[in-house]
Amino acid sequence: MSSQNANVIWHHNETRQADRQRLTGQSGMVVWLTGLSGAGKSTISGSLEKKLIDSNRLVYVLDGDNLRHGLNQNLGFTQADRNENVRRIIEVADLFRDAGLITIVSCISPYAVMREVARQRIGDAHYIEVYVKADLDTCIQRDPKKLYEKALKGIIGHFTGISDPYEEPQQPDIVLDTNLLSAEESSDALFKYIMLWQEKRETDE
Repeated sequence: MSSQNANVIWHHNETRQADRQRLTGQSGMVVWLTGLSGAGKSTISGSLEKKLIDSNRLVYVLDGDNLRHGLNQNLGFTQADRNENVRRIIEVADLFRDAGLITIVSCISPYAVMREVARQRIGDAHYIEVYVKADLDTCIQRDPKKLYEKALKGIIGHFTGISDPYEEPQQPDIVLDTNLLSAEESSDALFKYIMLWQEKRETDE
């Protein structure tokens, strides 16, 4: 996405991504977790972050809810605001990726078009889409933040899965079905996937 100001020119530094990756000893990447509220994205992200840090990997979690307390605090939950919320997260995640970090994004990101924007912006070679799958009934039963309860009573509007749609990923890179897998099993599976991805990148480079 280009700047609206034609007079804003991109400044190129002498340092390249490859230079930063030599310092970090890893390939920068974005691991994008999408799924309904209550599917387990934040829990899996936290567990995954610890596993990667324990393996001496530089990693950071961008949690959608946490970012709404700062970077995205001025946004609501209309489709336009949700898209802008995701657009900002994409840009931050791509900067972290360029810095050489393994960046875990935990964000409902309900619309397929914005998830495709993320893949195109970050680059397919550096992006993994993870569908944290759980059916709506399961998420309603879990309801850790009591948000579904409020949405079903009409207290909360524009709530994904109730009054707003969730467009299920059609071709995610990996599916974690939390109806079948625990959060620990899910983070284990994703950790192994990422480590294999990192090894392949190091071999290719």
